[in-house]
Amino acid sequence: MKQYPAEFWNERFGHQEYIYGTAPNKFFKEQIDKLKPGSILLPAEGEGRNAIYAASLGWDVVAFDISEKGKEKALGLAAENQVSIHYKISDILEFQSDAQFDAIGFCYAHFPAEIRNQAHLHLMKFLKPDGIVIFEAFAKAQLGNASGGPKNEAMLFSIEEIKTEFPQLDFKLLKEGTIELSEGNHHQGIAEVIRFVGIK
Repeated sequence: MKQYPAEFWNERFGHQEYIYGTAPNKFFKEQIDKLKPGSILLPAEGEGRNAIYAASLGWDVVAFDISEKGKEKALGLAAENQVSIHYKISDILEFQSDAQFDAIGFCYAHFPAEIRNQAHLHLMKFLKPDGIVIFEAFAKAQLGNASGGPKNEAMLFSIEEIKTEFPQLDFKLLKEGTIELSEGNHHQGIAEVIRFVGIK
């Protein structure tokens, strides 16, 4: 089931380099800059670049990932930027929180295909009514591009899959398109992505 287990990510994050950079994802930044700070959940947050940016704006940030090395680097980046984040180690379907959040940010959170729909439904339980989802991930047309992403087409997204897997959301923006990525050494070049902003 775990096509990308913790060992894979611990090895990938286990170097001094921040492999996706330390700056926030451009689309995430563009969207969160429009919002009044509240509470935000960031699944599969890796090395923490989006969590640290949100915290710098005054958001109460809860992030999680399966990688201990990712957490270590995220907390180091938080300390360097003099902000505080809450970072948990958890598998996606095992994540639990007593809180509900004003926003959830998905940034290249590609879960195994056989649990992806279940994972999205699980996470939506933690979003408040009228809460917002900010999402960017690779589209199916990304397969074969050198700019990053899973090599398994089933882990990539289509517009119809997004509509099916996020039935609770009213999409304010939902589009597939071509962008140029420049995020560390692992997201570089022309990429095919899907972006959306949705309200619960």
